[in-house]
Amino acid sequence: MLDTQQTIPAEGPFLETRDLHKHFGGVHALKGVSLRIERAKFYHLLGENGCGKSTLIKIISGAQPESSGQLLINGRDRTGLDPIAALDAGIETVYQDLSLLPNLSVAENVGLSEQLVEGNGRLFRRLDLSRVAETAKRALEVVGLPTDRAFLNRQVETLPIAIRQLVAIARAVASEAGLVIMDEPTTSLTKREVANLIAVVRRLQTQGAAVLFVTHKLDEAREIGGTGLVMRDGELVQECDVTNASNAEIGFWMTGRELKQGRYRTVPMTSPAPLLEAKGLGRSGAYDGVDLSVGKGEILGITGLADSGRNELALTLAGLAPADRGSVTLEGRALDLSAPFAAIAAGIAYVPEDRLTEGLFLEKPISENITMAILDRLRSRLGLINHNLARKAAQTTLEDLHIVAPDVDAPVQSLSGGNQQRVLIGRWLATEPKLLVLHGPTVGVDVGSKDTIFRIIQAQADAGMGVLIVSDDLPELLQNCDRIAVLRDGRIHRIFDAEGLTEDTLYTAMAGHGIDDGTTATQTDSEG
Repeated sequence: MLDTQQTIPAEGPFLETRDLHKHFGGVHALKGVSLRIERAKFYHLLGENGCGKSTLIKIISGAQPESSGQLLINGRDRTGLDPIAALDAGIETVYQDLSLLPNLSVAENVGLSEQLVEGNGRLFRRLDLSRVAETAKRALEVVGLPTDRAFLNRQVETLPIAIRQLVAIARAVASEAGLVIMDEPTTSLTKREVANLIAVVRRLQTQGAAVLFVTHKLDEAREIGGTGLVMRDGELVQECDVTNASNAEIGFWMTGRELKQGRYRTVPMTSPAPLLEAKGLGRSGAYDGVDLSVGKGEILGITGLADSGRNELALTLAGLAPADRGSVTLEGRALDLSAPFAAIAAGIAYVPEDRLTEGLFLEKPISENITMAILDRLRSRLGLINHNLARKAAQTTLEDLHIVAPDVDAPVQSLSGGNQQRVLIGRWLATEPKLLVLHGPTVGVDVGSKDTIFRIIQAQADAGMGVLIVSDDLPELLQNCDRIAVLRDGRIHRIFDAEGLTEDTLYTAMAGHGIDDGTTATQTDSEG
């Protein structure tokens, strides 16, 4: 493998790009990007979805060729390198899906790259398993994971997401990477897991590796520190010290427009008319004794750690994971939430957490994705779909939700992440629901699209719709909600007024450590 101590020169950047361009047909995705990545430095690649971030890291990691320009690694021209050559040059990329092999063991995922590079992309006929194990042990020790035989032999698909992240980083350690690129590494992690991840990544820095985070989380980037590389419309428009740059400044560089700061929810709700009420709701192994209410025009947030029961509660209200006990009423009428169609018929719309696997039909046109929940309204007396009405309904949604698309016939997969999310929200708003349940509404969405989605949410609540946001994105909840309910160990622990609430107080209530200030709480439930 690469011996960084011998091959890295003492002077100059580890990586440099010069005037990189990339064309996809008529689309100019990268427009002359020039940057320098220095050793042992932390970088954050920032920008809206579709700005060229993914294209840039794919070129650097050898997954795509550039159309023109130059790529230098350790001063050597490595333009046009492929993935194996990128690994050999010391570039390790941890994509959002982690690019791990789920049916292989931890040791194999960590240690195989070494022999793969030596074989120029081909594994030897007889794999040196003892060498794989030794390589994996050394790397796992660096990232603080177990090195015993049981863990080495454990299949990766059985591990929690936070542990998989560390396994992917261990692979970078094993390859003695000079640059580690991480694409949205903290999306599925709790605050505590993020802190552990950052501590591990800092160890890579002390060994001389540069780290490049591709992220939408500006507050997190500021906390980590380092250099922000801001892209817009395929160009690198700004380099900044992320610690000193404000969200407003970064947001403006990313979008070219001023974005709202602070709370979007400016007028606190005062005794809203009742809409949904849950009493004694419980589902075995998930949550129990949940009492919850959402008023008309109210935005209620629900949060908690990953195992708190928050996700299962969202699925229950969508009819996807029925409760074993308790009751739910909507406008005073008892609800049967035994199936999704029952929830939809009652006036509950659910936007799932993962738009790609649970929500959208990526190859289908925008119009079909938007209208599939209201097909009965679009049928003629003969039972056929009126495609003119369908196109008109889809076009109205594009305009109302500010979805950027060439036309309603374009496939959803051609849109940026933020526009895809608005298509999904638009589908369920088209059903004219009484209650909108949003599960992680801005996961993987840039700040410009977040601003647009937040304004959409506020407009729906102002028009009288009840909104329930299930999320672990605390700034998102604090900006948008009237009240925030915290689940812990499957029970409602606290319900806070969002006005004046701090992120620290909210997280302390979620995690159950430290002292949580109860002065802003409107309800304290018994934890049994």
